[in-house]
Amino acid sequence: MRLLIWNLGWVILTAAWMGPLPDMARHSFAAHMTLHMLVVAIVAPMLSIAAAGRRYDPVRFCPGFFAPVPASVGELIIVWAWHGPGLHHWARHDTLGFVVEQSMFLAAGTWVWLSAFGGTQPRTRQRSAAGVVGLLLTSMHMTLLGALLALSPRLLFHHPHGSSGLTPLEDQHLGGAVMLVVGGMVYLAGGLVLTADLLRNRSAALTSQRSESAARPSTVEASA
Repeated sequence: MRLLIWNLGWVILTAAWMGPLPDMARHSFAAHMTLHMLVVAIVAPMLSIAAAGRRYDPVRFCPGFFAPVPASVGELIIVWAWHGPGLHHWARHDTLGFVVEQSMFLAAGTWVWLSAFGGTQPRTRQRSAAGVVGLLLTSMHMTLLGALLALSPRLLFHHPHGSSGLTPLEDQHLGGAVMLVVGGMVYLAGGLVLTADLLRNRSAALTSQRSESAARPSTVEASA
């Protein structure tokens, strides 16, 4: 199953980067945001979850670098910086800018998801708890940026607009909605998965403690 997820992640990434979206993104903010979400919220979690705990999982060899909360803050800086007007226009209208932006998006997304799900398996309670915080923080900043773009009464990015049938402002609102829904929900879902993992581990620990407590009196009686 993990091999299927791994291969499918690369197929989606190839389709995203080699398909029509990069060219569409030059004229459509919604297309740009769809490409962004495919990379950080679809491909990055698929590749990270498929690699988690395997021999090529970098978290096993450098766990300090893959701390979930710092990784979330790092992604926040990268994502918000690339949505500043200067870097945003460089990425949309220059091939080098596009390559740098997309590479950083993939690296940042993978950093966050590997930090949350990677490392030794099964995950320790401490790493799962930190992963919950990291993913929820990322969900919050994705939601905030998406809402800013979706609700802004004016254009934040001025660019040549294609014949999509939408005005530039409507196109920006649609792109913000894509980020708000996809980015916010996927990272939130990841945090909920780790929360469920924490609850299962706690339940298993409590069951084990009860079993040990129930076994002690029998041991004492047997000794007597």
